Amino acid sequence: MKLYYHPVSTSSRPVLMLADEAGIALELDVVDLFSGAHLKPEFAAINPSRQVPVLEDGDLRLSESSAILKYLAEKAGSPTYPKDLWARARVNERMDWFNTGLYRDLGYGVIYPQCLPTYKRPDERVQAAILAGGREKSRAWLQILDTHLLPGNAFVCGAELTIADYFGAAILTLGEVVHLDYTPWPNVERWLRAMKSRPSWGRANAGFYAHFVAPYKDAQFEGLR
Repeated sequence: MKLYYHPVSTSSRPVLMLADEAGIALELDVVDLFSGAHLKPEFAAINPSRQVPVLEDGDLRLSESSAILKYLAEKAGSPTYPKDLWARARVNERMDWFNTGLYRDLGYGVIYPQCLPTYKRPDERVQAAILAGGREKSRAWLQILDTHLLPGNAFVCGAELTIADYFGAAILTLGEVVHLDYTPWPNVERWLRAMKSRPSWGRANAGFYAHFVAPYKDAQFEGLR
């Protein structure tokens, strides 16, 4: 199987973690987002959406991180995507929750507008309004995660690690690019510490820290407060 990916990609990193911990062999093909390789016709022929990751398994070509995670976990027989219908439904719910709520407001309302020129608004008032709205909504999502999803649970779906944890942790750690402080949400911090202690974390996220977090270590950003 081949995975087209980029090491800083928030949607690629969960796939790398699952593959590492489940012993799934992948041929890795880096699509350089920084140079715009994903926009070129060669990659558009692989994924017309021009996004990574993309998984190739024989004649199957699959995009979307959540779909790839489910496919690989199922194929490998990994317990991170449980067979029980109710447990699996909960994993699906959590992944959708991270993607459609928290990632939308945290990523596109707080993080990307501060560090990626593509998302930075030239009008300062518009930029300030986007950040203010993003902060307010992100705090609300984090409060739900901290007080409803994680209390009494080691992981976001309960006592056992699932692909929803890989998926959500990649989104939350994106905040490290702009130095976000999660201390007001102790259960979130506890969960992130547990995820960072996993054997796959350093290997799957080394490129992210080297090429996306480190370059901004001395920059000044607005936080969540």
